[in-house]
Amino acid sequence: MSKAPQKSAPASPKTPEYQAIIVGTGFGGMGAAIQLNRLGITSILMLDEASDVGGTWHHNSYPGIAVDIPSVTYSYSFEPNPYWSRIYAPGRELKAYAHHVAQKYNLRQYMRFNALVEKSVYDEEGQFWTVSIQGQAPVTARILILATGFLSHPKMPDIKGIENFAGKVIHTARWDHTYDLNSKRAAVIGTGATSVQLVPEIAPKLAQLDVYQRTAIWVSPKNDSKIAKSIQKLFASLPESQKIARFASSSVLELMMVTGVLHNKQLSFLNKSIEFMCRAHMRRVIKDPVLREKLTPHYDFGCKRPTFSNTFYPTFNRKNVELVTTSIDHIEADGIVTQDGVKRKIDTLILATGFKVWEKGNFPAFDVIGKSGIELGAWWDDNGFQSYEGLSVPNFPNLFNLHSPYAYSGFSYFSVVDYQMAHIERCLGEMIRLDATSFEVNAAANSTFTDRMKHKLDSSIFTNGNCASANSYYFNPQGEATLLRPTTTYNAMHASHTFPLSDYQFA
Repeated sequence: MSKAPQKSAPASPKTPEYQAIIVGTGFGGMGAAIQLNRLGITSILMLDEASDVGGTWHHNSYPGIAVDIPSVTYSYSFEPNPYWSRIYAPGRELKAYAHHVAQKYNLRQYMRFNALVEKSVYDEEGQFWTVSIQGQAPVTARILILATGFLSHPKMPDIKGIENFAGKVIHTARWDHTYDLNSKRAAVIGTGATSVQLVPEIAPKLAQLDVYQRTAIWVSPKNDSKIAKSIQKLFASLPESQKIARFASSSVLELMMVTGVLHNKQLSFLNKSIEFMCRAHMRRVIKDPVLREKLTPHYDFGCKRPTFSNTFYPTFNRKNVELVTTSIDHIEADGIVTQDGVKRKIDTLILATGFKVWEKGNFPAFDVIGKSGIELGAWWDDNGFQSYEGLSVPNFPNLFNLHSPYAYSGFSYFSVVDYQMAHIERCLGEMIRLDATSFEVNAAANSTFTDRMKHKLDSSIFTNGNCASANSYYFNPQGEATLLRPTTTYNAMHASHTFPLSDYQFA
């Protein structure tokens, strides 16, 4: 932190210290701070439990980490990076890009790291939020923005005996780079997108690698290569050229999302075509029909986030790699025992078990207490997961939650950041114009938006497809697909610029 964040005028008992507090210093939080600055709001405090900026790209540094969509789409639209080294940039470049943004937009002045938020409470009389931080004095702000991310809190597997394992345990979201994997006997639990990147990287170093799979994942070919220096120079000298590349890439991803996922009822043959491509990709490298069957998902493409890789399937042809699909019964001090009674000895246990999504501790990340003592997580439990335009919730004034239900639009997270920044600009711009001290979305507007999203899901893969065995975080505990916004990214952006200001109450 370069200097103490600027505060508002000295606070009285009912005057907040800051105009805004942002929880999270990933790309969502930094985007929100940039937008606040554009509105003239400079009294900002950004809190993060981590030790540095970057969000998921700070926490995740496991071998092989990279973006799983083309790099040209993975940046702020107003701050493109012409120097991505590959079509799918490695994680270290995303981390460097986060540092670049924080530096260029002078955001570090607002940031306080190693600050674990435990609770936030809205003061109805004073119209501000009080944020409690572990081991530190509480802080207050007129506006609270939660940018704690969709996938930021590691999920530990509920496996009997895991606490008794005597070897090294590593979660992929907290990778230990000091630990030497060479010649170790390791197990990786999980075959999601993280595992698909990790397993090919570590397998050659290990004496033995057992990969435990609960749910197979659709894997398509990855058209990855280095980006030529001449192309990087072109992007840097002629930014319009990169905008064209971004538009083309985004359009392809959008077409896949809209046609294959959102309009599955009308265009189900598209999903089947992609499944055929994935199966063909597997057949080219996996000759053993039994192994192919184990690696083939039994749910429709699109029910769960798919991924791209040219190296995941070939890894299972290695003599030192075994795919285990029998369920784990328990873990002992020196190995894993499956339900068929077989024990496989290991000295290293790697957990590629993903992140909390709908659980308390992520959705929301801590107690958020609004009007009349209503807690956000409890409100969602009682009323169903919902939000207005993926940002606001009734009974929670002066709050934007960037990872609300129906927030995620398209394949690139930066599509979400762009439309949410625009929504914040429109809402807070009106608040400033009216010289108001609070805003709150109307319950009726929230219900109308939620009903519209549910109706749009009627044509989606989530309603019409075979998703029962997907174990997908797209679905909440009630079985509803409320993570993704079932519209085009264009619709989300258009709505952020045109939503009726009367949908909010300003006071």
